[in-house]
Amino acid sequence: MDRPTHLIEFETMLLGRHLYLNSPRAGGRLERSAYIVLSRIRMEGPMSIGQLSDAFGLDASTLNRQTAAMLRAHLVERIADPEGGIARKFRITAEGERRLDAHRRESVQGLERVMAGWEPQEVAAFAAYLKRFNTDIENLDERPWPRP
Repeated sequence: MDRPTHLIEFETMLLGRHLYLNSPRAGGRLERSAYIVLSRIRMEGPMSIGQLSDAFGLDASTLNRQTAAMLRAHLVERIADPEGGIARKFRITAEGERRLDAHRRESVQGLERVMAGWEPQEVAAFAAYLKRFNTDIENLDERPWPRP
């Protein structure tokens, strides 16, 4: 690990592991893919398989499997396109909203426990660097993620 990028790669690998291991478990853990898809649908509104495929760079068969599992879990529902298009869209359900909110709340609480000894400006600087890092990835991939 002779270069900073080597250390960043190693630390982001560990970060992914830690976030998965410490993710919410109460009330039924959301699968990682469901958490991400639900978050995107919440930000953008109802989305078709094609729109999800474009947003994530995944093939339709992968998204069909993921959304089928989310339908069975009552996290999303299929609706007619509100704009009159042909493709049906997926909309987050009340159960999906509840589970997404619970998952996010528990994730934030976990982060607050980890960062309890950090100064507020350190937390803010870390958040800004993470946003910049993610935004630069999105720009290279040409798939920006909507932000609040």
